[in-house]
Amino acid sequence: MTSLQKDILELREKKALVQMGGGEAAIEKQEAMGKLTARNRILALLDENSFQEYDLFVEHAARGFGMEKKVLPGDGVITGTGTIFGAPVCIYAQDFTVAGGSLGLMHARKITKIMDHALKMKVPIIGINDSGGARIQEGVGALAGYGEIFYRNTIASGVIPQISVILGPCAGGAVYSPALTDFVFVVENISKMFITGPNVIKTVLGEEISMEDLGGARVHAEITGNAHFYAKSEQECFEQIKKLVTFIPWNNKQRAKAFPPKEPIFEKTVNDIIPSDPKQPYDVRDIIKSIVDDSDFFEIQELWAANIVIGFGRIHGETIGFVANQPMVMAGVLDCDSSDKAARFIRYCDSFNIPIITLEDMPGYLPGVDQEHAGVIRHGAKVLYAYSEATVPKITIILRKAYGGGYIAMNSRHLGADFVFAWPSAEIAVMGPEGAANIIFRKEIMEAEDQDAMRQEKVKEYIEKFANPYVAASKGYIDAVIEPRETRAILMHALILAKSKEESRPEKKHGIPPF
Repeated sequence: MTSLQKDILELREKKALVQMGGGEAAIEKQEAMGKLTARNRILALLDENSFQEYDLFVEHAARGFGMEKKVLPGDGVITGTGTIFGAPVCIYAQDFTVAGGSLGLMHARKITKIMDHALKMKVPIIGINDSGGARIQEGVGALAGYGEIFYRNTIASGVIPQISVILGPCAGGAVYSPALTDFVFVVENISKMFITGPNVIKTVLGEEISMEDLGGARVHAEITGNAHFYAKSEQECFEQIKKLVTFIPWNNKQRAKAFPPKEPIFEKTVNDIIPSDPKQPYDVRDIIKSIVDDSDFFEIQELWAANIVIGFGRIHGETIGFVANQPMVMAGVLDCDSSDKAARFIRYCDSFNIPIITLEDMPGYLPGVDQEHAGVIRHGAKVLYAYSEATVPKITIILRKAYGGGYIAMNSRHLGADFVFAWPSAEIAVMGPEGAANIIFRKEIMEAEDQDAMRQEKVKEYIEKFANPYVAASKGYIDAVIEPRETRAILMHALILAKSKEESRPEKKHGIPPF
């Protein structure tokens, strides 16, 4: 055996040892919790045989508390590159079998190195989080590591897609890295995210709560809005990530990959979806499915702030971001949470060159003391800011109600929409017909013998004069009143026309959104 052959055998032995992570017992414990190992997660997500690992032999540099005697394979995190459907990505996965995936300085340096690589190569970065938190024995070194990760999350924001996958505990300062990324994926009964755990809460506040009820997957997908995608299993989660990657570009200098155009396959036609009674709800997702290629709509944050619908679809093969009021939930009004949800998605689409189509059917902002005290003014302003700031192609279809500030906020001509179309069913006015009639015709109604009959008459008069698309069209605020069946064709035409759109903004360091 030659010296080189011996070296190769030694390399293979060292690799095999490190690749076992925390060892067989720790791996069995991980699998007993229904969780894949860090390495198997990476292999399940990436294309077969595409993973190239880096920094396999990095070791921790901690001293004291007995750490100098401990061997932590790979320092508890696996990093590398690979492909998803042939598209390159950088990836890291914390290994819970090694010291609970705790983050020390070298662990963090492995992560920041692959993040720097992703930013330099202009490809997406995917982080799989499964960690007990900061490695206490390393003290401020662990805190420094977190800070260096947060800094890179911020610098990479809007430049490359950043995806976080929570597949275990993610507590304390660790939660802020996912919060700074573009999309967060969680899995039922596996994902846990919180600043302070149940034990701390019990000690400080005397309140008892389980980890699941405090920061489980459902909590973040439905209540906090911290998660964008919710899955029942790790494999379902990986399929969601794979699908997302097909809709977004590698970086902010490119467009998303185009696919062969397909006709919608949704059974209902656009004409059949909206009820004739303007007070009756319908599912706006049916409208989207009747418009997009193959009726394939990939919804984001489906369970949170459901009065607004956001997500990706394709029209004529090109990725489109959709923002739509949902009449099925709270009549589609805007409130604090739905404003945040819409504004953030609009800014993401604008950052990554994805045209935005807005489907409008809303009676306005949600009234009430709770909303006012929760800051609906500030939150609602985020939508105005996001639409006004965006320079990608912006198209609005007014389906039905467009009242008051809601009409302005949902990508109106006045906020810089490139095209605004309306269906004949559109009602565009300062407020709803009933409320407006009670104010405008108050005297006539009060003096009438039959006040209810007079009120209905005046409501009808208001609708005929104001609550229709033609007044706005006469002022040029709407480009065309169209038949519902024409919607897809007109959108295709507008998108083709706007593909080479150029729009500049005043030179500045950055704006100051109403955070």
